[in-house]
Parts: sequence; structure tokens; C-alpha cells
Amino acid sequence: MARTPPDSLFPDYPATPDYRFEQHAVQNGFPLVAGLDEAGRGPLAGPVVAAAVILDPGCIPGGLDDSKALKPARRELLYEAILTSSTVAVASASAREIEATDIRAASLAAMRRALSALPVKADYALVDGRDVPEGLDCMARALVKGDARSLSIAAASIVAKVTRDRMMKRAAAIYPEYGFESHMGYGAQRHLKAIAEHGPCPLHRMTFRPMRKD
Repeated sequence: MARTPPDSLFPDYPATPDYRFEQHAVQNGFPLVAGLDEAGRGPLAGPVVAAAVILDPGCIPGGLDDSKALKPARRELLYEAILTSSTVAVASASAREIEATDIRAASLAAMRRALSALPVKADYALVDGRDVPEGLDCMARALVKGDARSLSIAAASIVAKVTRDRMMKRAAAIYPEYGFESHMGYGAQRHLKAIAEHGPCPLHRMTFRPMRKD
């Protein structure tokens, strides 16, 4: 499908995400606009999780922002509000898929799956980052720092982040020695120490250091 390239290296970023990109798509004949984002590109363990969100323009939760700019309690509240008011789907790529491809390819695959999993077909997709996943069944645009610019992408970033955090907290019950509930698989000192003492578990990405042996 047709797609637009990433925008300028020097865009006019709003102070907080807004709905201008979605409105532009609607005005050009694409009424159902999905925001796509992922969480978990950087961790040493666990999946990368992607979300697709179509906001109801008449019922957009207040306070949507890049998930990284929000405190955990606020993310949780917005997560519930998004699920209540919006059309949402989530997908993931496992540590094994990340190893078999790479983190970029796995992230794009997870976003493509999330879009396909929506219960309604999106007419247009706004994708966080510089890349549009291959194989989307609608037109799409990549937005650099999209989670800080588009309300739909911000909503997707919140859903992806909260979903992944919950997954890692459940993983902590199976592999308590790694402390996943505190660092979500990132390279915290506690995590690195646990890997050194216990070795990796099945959730670890073996192509990431320190698991990878060059």
C-alpha cells in the first residue's frame, strides 16, 4: 500500500500530543486512524510488545502523552480509560523471534500484527519512529517521536508499555531470581548481577549482551 516517508528532521513538535495528524487523515477520506507504537526494544529479556489504537474523537481520554513521560500510576489509569473508550489490539514478538531476526524487524512485525488484530479495519496508520512496517493493509505514515506528537500513537505507547510491564511482572513469579518486576528486563545492575550468578533464562535475548558471546 502507499505510504509517506518519515517527516523532517526538524519538525515543529507540539508541547503535548495533539490530534492534528488524525484530523488531516480524516479530512482526506480516511476516517479510521490507528496509532501504532511498541514497548521493549531495549531490554535484555522479554518480548517486544506493540499496540494499535483507534481513538474515538468524541471520547479521547484526557492527559494522553508519551508513556515514558508518565508515572506508572498515571499510565495504569490511562490504560484503563483507553481500553474503555477506544478500539485496541495488542501483539508481541518473543525473545526467540528477536534472536531470529533483529529487534527492529521484530518490533515492526509486532506492530503489523497489532494493526491486523484490530476488530475493525483501519483506513490509515500513524506509526511511531522512522519506519513503516511492511505488509500493512492500509496507508501509513511514520512519525519521528510520534508518541509525543500524536494522541493515537501516545495511546498506543501507553497500552504497549502497561501490557509489557504486566507481562514482565508475571514472568517474575516464574523466574524470581532476576527481579523482572522491578526493572522489566532492562539492564539494571540487579539484573546483570542475576545473569552473572544464574545464567540466562528462556526469556533472555541471547543475541543481546551480556548473553551474546563475541
